[in-house]
Amino acid sequence: MLQSDVSFPHEPVSRDTLLEAAVAASREAGALLLEYADAGFRIEYKNPVNLVTDADHAAEQCVIDRIKARFPAHRFLAEEQGRLEEAQSPYLWIIDPLDGTTNFAHGYPAYCVSIGLEYEGRCVLGAIFDPSRNELFTAIEHRGAWLNGRPIHVSSTMTLDRSLLVTGFAYDIRETPRNNLNHFSSFALKAQGLRRTGSAALDLCYVAAGRFDGFWEVRLHPWDMAAGSVIVREAGGRLSNFSGNDLSIYGQELVATNGQIHEAMLAVLNQENP
Repeated sequence: MLQSDVSFPHEPVSRDTLLEAAVAASREAGALLLEYADAGFRIEYKNPVNLVTDADHAAEQCVIDRIKARFPAHRFLAEEQGRLEEAQSPYLWIIDPLDGTTNFAHGYPAYCVSIGLEYEGRCVLGAIFDPSRNELFTAIEHRGAWLNGRPIHVSSTMTLDRSLLVTGFAYDIRETPRNNLNHFSSFALKAQGLRRTGSAALDLCYVAAGRFDGFWEVRLHPWDMAAGSVIVREAGGRLSNFSGNDLSIYGQELVATNGQIHEAMLAVLNQENP
């Protein structure tokens, strides 16, 4: 590694350089996931529904190692390892090495590597790589969003009854009354269609690309939302919690839409008439 690749503590780094690092790490981790998918992997259970594989661990370590080699002073928050190194850097990398683990474990090709970056508490860029489709979604704050280098934008659908929506369910769906089933039933009667892909990061990317018109979910984590929230925002979408307030990736509620149907979705989520 060249000395010029190493950032000094608190030294500002160009966002192009940061995104380049995220893209390289996401592609390398994605290739690793495909190798595991082909060769086999070990599954462990955190609870009867929530599982993790050795592919998750390997991909996560790959991302951390690659980014840390370039930016050793930066901080990390990763799904499997948690928060690493309580340094004072304004940069925090937020990593989901395998979003869609259950899909991956069953051989269903809907999973991705998600890497977001916070700078001084604000998400400023994201890279999400779907290795099965070779689709790379990226965004830099105030610079737009792209799919494989081409600009993307949210849909122009104006009403719920013509909207294709997507959602997900938390791993503790069997234990908690806040399991999203009531919202799913409500939207099933109002939208053109509902989908459940099993990957919140890809759901956000698909809203950004206009494939879905809206997405809602409860009981999410920062690594589910960090990268995708930037991509949606930069593609012209709107993000909030269920009350319509600005999204915090450290909250558990998310509504992401093309903007046109946002208020209607909030009305349904709050049991009002849109």
